[in-house]
Amino acid sequence: MRQASLTMVHELARQDKRVLFIGSDLGSGTLEPLRQEFPERFFMEGIAEANLIGMAAGLAMEGFIPYVNTIATFLTRRAFEQIALDVCLHHLPVRLIGSGGGLVYAPLGPTHQAIDELALMRSLPGMTVVAPSDASEMRAMMKASLDLPGPLYIRLGKGGDPVLMPEGAPDFVFGRAVVVRDLGPVLLISTGVMSDRALKAADLLAQKGIDCALLHLPTVKPLDEETIIQFAAKARLVVSIEEHSKIGGLGSALAELFIDRDLRLCPLLRLALPDAFVENYGSQDSLLKRFGLQPEGIADQVRKALESAPS
Repeated sequence: MRQASLTMVHELARQDKRVLFIGSDLGSGTLEPLRQEFPERFFMEGIAEANLIGMAAGLAMEGFIPYVNTIATFLTRRAFEQIALDVCLHHLPVRLIGSGGGLVYAPLGPTHQAIDELALMRSLPGMTVVAPSDASEMRAMMKASLDLPGPLYIRLGKGGDPVLMPEGAPDFVFGRAVVVRDLGPVLLISTGVMSDRALKAADLLAQKGIDCALLHLPTVKPLDEETIIQFAAKARLVVSIEEHSKIGGLGSALAELFIDRDLRLCPLLRLALPDAFVENYGSQDSLLKRFGLQPEGIADQVRKALESAPS
């Protein structure tokens, strides 16, 4: 997924002279083909993320479309004020590519675990927030990003993620949900790489006679409110599934939607990471398993919640 996003920056640079790339202390050779072809539109800034965002904002004010890439925690936590005031306040077309969303960098501990960045970016006025499921969807989203007004935050997985959206799928539209499965008394709503795990959980539940609808939300902000409400109105249980803190992410966005619309719907089960720094080191998969976010854990929690949900 990461390589797909960077390759698309190069492709977009060929299409549009406004596109340029700014990296922050990335590995040697990152986007070397772009640097060779368009050296005047390739910048590798040092470990100073606030300055990175200031550079991007200034270039955007001069008519460029900067694609900025570094580790998600450093991009969103260290440079939050600059993103808010330099980019969002002026509604600039800066594209922020956050590498290692969620628990990708789990072996490096809580300093590198981007478990709150969706909440941070959702809170900023005018910011569009996306979490594609795989490399195929990433390519489609990057193509669409060229014409998106205002700022954009892109959450990346670690790469090599299972393909949920095959090549040739419908064009990416910001703010549109993807209906993966459309029948069942349980509605699963997920984003990013968790949508593949949600699909596997739906298969496990089907083996127990529990059918699930599944909405994949590549856009976390703005939500596809009408599609979500349409499906939620027919469900006995709505379940949000995310690789993010329970506070401020996808589940919070859904709860806000239901409250703001004054909807009297079925229960909402929010499956997410706890409101805590993760103490244990390990792999992304091992920590997801620990917190019940692998397919087996998701299916088990859904089954228990459905037993107590109103019929």
